[in-house]
Amino acid sequence: MRCSYFALGALFLSHFTLAADEQEAGWVSLFNGKDLTGWTPKIAGHPLGSNAHNTFVVEDGILKASYKDYEKFDNQFGHLYSNLAYSHYILRLEYRFDGPMMADAPHYVNLNSGVMFHSQPPQSMSLEQSFPVSLEFQFLADEGKGKRPTGNVCTPGTNIEVEGELVTDHIVQSSAENLAPEEWVTIELEVHGSEEVIHRVNGKEVLRYQAPQLDPKGHVVSTKELLEKGAPIELGFGHLALQAEGQPIWFRNIELKPLPQQTTQNTQ
Repeated sequence: MRCSYFALGALFLSHFTLAADEQEAGWVSLFNGKDLTGWTPKIAGHPLGSNAHNTFVVEDGILKASYKDYEKFDNQFGHLYSNLAYSHYILRLEYRFDGPMMADAPHYVNLNSGVMFHSQPPQSMSLEQSFPVSLEFQFLADEGKGKRPTGNVCTPGTNIEVEGELVTDHIVQSSAENLAPEEWVTIELEVHGSEEVIHRVNGKEVLRYQAPQLDPKGHVVSTKELLEKGAPIELGFGHLALQAEGQPIWFRNIELKPLPQQTTQNTQ
């Protein structure tokens, strides 16, 4: 189903306001450890809500992007979307890579995954669309080929600013160290609407940037349709989406803490 990005934004922001009223409660679990309640899969080439080939499974309290039931990857890039959109929050989760990538997946997906945020609604994506217009907190592991830090930002269809300068590069690298594939890694994503975003890895800040925004030139992913439907240039809210792009990965302890909607404070 296709729908208005602008109308969906208003709807999901109203849900966020309800959550913000309860922010004194602190961290809220987004994953119940049993099933996909609260999340909806969208896999390229398949309709919204179809968990094709059992891509997303829950085993022993762990949410897994799995390729056990795939004969081949065949560009079936997948994402598991939060049913709600969020604006001001800290997302905390742990991830761990699990085995080799699919043989026919693009080479860059090796030990590569991430969580998308400020994402377009999955209802607005086309059937074959591989990636949502969004920003990505990228997860990487050491391939033994040199520097490959986790915690970068990727910008499919978007741009950011760093210290007042517009950055249109698709990837902005973090200051994190190389990490082993078998290691459980804790990340925190602190988001202050359209003002500022902070990445942390294992408790240490590794990247900070400002002014997330749609790329009017359609960098990587075309944003023309979203803009025509009334989406603002500034990205102040959006869905979360866990990636499944040909590399098996595990997620656990997925939690979110709502933050007050006020001017960003330096939290270093």
